Amino acid sequence: MVMKTFYVYMLASKRNGTLYIGITNNLQRRHYEHETKAVQSFTAKYSVHKLVYYEQTEDVESAMRHEKQLKRWNRT
Repeated sequence: MVMKTFYVYMLASKRNGTLYIGITNNLQRRHYEHETKAVQSFTAKYSVHKLVYYEQTEDVESAMRHEKQLKRWNRT
């Protein structure tokens, strides 16, 4: 059985700038997509591409729960 790895990650536009929180199964590819603005999205519009935090898990359900939890946090 092959175990998949999932990542919950946070990007920022600059120090104290706009934040983006997401989940992916390929952090390197996804970060490249954000950095090169390969997809017209929120992160492309606001130049959010600096990886400031990530964590990994093998449980997609856990990753999704944690992503939602992070999105509810107060910025401070």
